[in-house]
Amino acid sequence: MTNAVYKVIDVVGSSPTSIEDAIQCAVSRTAQTVHHIGWFEVTETRGHIVDGKVGHYQVHLKLGFTLDD
Repeated sequence: MTNAVYKVIDVVGSSPTSIEDAIQCAVSRTAQTVHHIGWFEVTETRGHIVDGKVGHYQVHLKLGFTLDD
């Protein structure tokens, strides 16, 4: 068994559609430049109100990944 080193980064995803879509957006966009992402944790959820309705969702995520050898 080899020793692994992990790194955790913070990202914020946004979507006008849903919290789930904001998570998917953050993960898929980050995966374009960060390799070996293994997990995420939602640390904060917030949004923007427009004319008394939800206009925008934001999620703050911690993403964990294994560093390259």
